[in-house]
Parts: sequence; C-alpha cells; structure tokens
Amino acid sequence: MILAGDIGGTHARLAFLEAVDGHFRLISASVFPSRDYSGLDEIVSKFVDSSKLHPDAACFGVAGPVRNGRVEASNLPWVIEAKNLARELKLNQALLINDVEAHAWGISALDPKDVVSLNQVKGAVGNQAIIAAGTGLGEAGMYWDGEQHHVFAGEGGHADFAPRNELEIELLRYLAARYGHVSCERVVSGPGLVNLFHFLRDTGRGTEPSWLADEMLHTDPAAAISRAALEGKSELAEQALDLFISLYASEAGNLALKVMALGGVYLGGGIAPKVLPKLAGPLFMHAFTAKGRMQTLLESMPVRVVINDKAALMGAARCALTGAR
Repeated sequence: MILAGDIGGTHARLAFLEAVDGHFRLISASVFPSRDYSGLDEIVSKFVDSSKLHPDAACFGVAGPVRNGRVEASNLPWVIEAKNLARELKLNQALLINDVEAHAWGISALDPKDVVSLNQVKGAVGNQAIIAAGTGLGEAGMYWDGEQHHVFAGEGGHADFAPRNELEIELLRYLAARYGHVSCERVVSGPGLVNLFHFLRDTGRGTEPSWLADEMLHTDPAAAISRAALEGKSELAEQALDLFISLYASEAGNLALKVMALGGVYLGGGIAPKVLPKLAGPLFMHAFTAKGRMQTLLESMPVRVVINDKAALMGAARCALTGAR
C-alpha cells in the first residue's frame, strides 16, 4: 500500500494506491484545503486515521524546491521535512519531491485516454519535458538514456519572463513596477492570467464588465476570466486568455529547446484541461514553434495535454515504489 500526496498552494490531495500489474489502483483519496492546516503532518495524520490504512511506502509531491529531504512550500507558510513525515507514519523513510517532478514520474503510468495531442508526430524518442500551470508554474524534465527516462526537477517557472514584442515589453514594464522581478510564473499561472487581464484593462485595451468584476471578487478570479473568455461573454477576457495561451506556448517551447525534448512536451497542471478548446486551436502551436531557425526542430516534438487529474498522485506512488531517493 502506497501513500501518495500532491501538495499545491490551495489544496493537498492524498491517496492510498495499490500497484497491480504495472498499474495503480486507487483505494482511498481525499482533498484538503491547504490553508486550513498548520502543516502537512497534520493533514497526513488526519487522512491516515480516517482511512484506517497504513502505508508500506510514502511519497509527497510539494510545490517548491526540495533540498536534502526538506522543502519550504512556495505558496504556503509550511516547512516540510521528510524525516518528520516518516516518523509520523512509522516508516523508515518518506520521500519528498517537487510536485511537477511527481507529474513527470506519472507520465509513464498514464493510459492513452489520459492525454490529448495538440499535434501529430509519430515515432518520437528522446528526452521529454513537462510544464504545468496552476497556482504557480512548474517545470521538470525526463532524460532518455536510450532505454528509459530519468526524471529530474526544475524551477524554471521562476526564470525571467522574456517579452517577444512591443505589447509584451509594455507588459514587462507594467509587472516590473508592481513586482520588481518578473518571472514566467507572473504571466503563466492562475494569478498570471489575472495579471494579464488587469494589464490589458489598465492600459486601455478593453473594458471590464461589472458582472465579471463582481464574479472575480467572489470566486476564483482566474477561473472567472477563463469561463468568460471560453463562453464569449467578455472581449477583454478573450484577449487575456489568448495572450495567456501564447505565453504558455512560448515558455513550453523554451523548455523544449533547453532539454532537447525530442520525445515530447507535456502540459500538466490544473489549467490546461480547462482551456483545452483554446489549446487545440492554432494559437498555441504557432507560438510553441515560433523560434526562428529552430522552428523545424520544434515541429518534430509531440505536444500533449495531460487530462488525468491523478497524474501527480500516480507519479508520487511510482517514485515511492522505486524507492528512487
């Protein structure tokens, strides 16, 4: 029995899974609002007690850089230590990995129905990459040694945002005045979409409808913007989502070049499945491949959207099963 966790800025997802014939069978799962708890130890204890199960191994994917079995969560006031979790669970060890690293571990556990292809490339073999926009922006890679992939974590979402045209140069200045350092995460994430919407509004490129302003105030503002855009209810929201899709694609292309992802690029995280109609249009692939002399290379890389929301949990379980750390 494996205890797996996917710990983000807003929710902590925990599950017990069992490995059966190379696949993972879900035994029990729960979602906890992260900010209602003082730390992951408290959530783990509550979940294990309520499930009345005891794990043989455990692995938790956490948003933030993991160093020496310790992570300061990126979007939570938590410090998580593997040794404390192991003690809580009465295990010799508990593994801590980055949350998008957990997504990367989960790629090989997915079925064909768990992904949607944005282009048609066959027979692609080589390194792979995953980029996941949600509460933040995460990136990870999978190095191909000729026989199998080896997962490695990254923090590329915090690298500098690089504008490509006059509009984005203006966007950079707008965000720099607010934040100082402008990372990719400031524009490609849920809060990033809100930043784009406010930028377009504040620079006179559209009018914010009062009903949308009210909805953004009382619900998840990024979700409100994307809904309004997909339903064609707000021209400003549509502009913001189009800009978001283009920036997401551009950064995915940057990552693909950096890790030479001939085996494919995966879009993970919570946002991609919700805006799939936009991703499937021409805008994403055009921006993904628009890398000058490297366009032909990028056109040879498969791009797929992960639509299984248990991918990170399965990845954490797979990591725990291998005892890789």
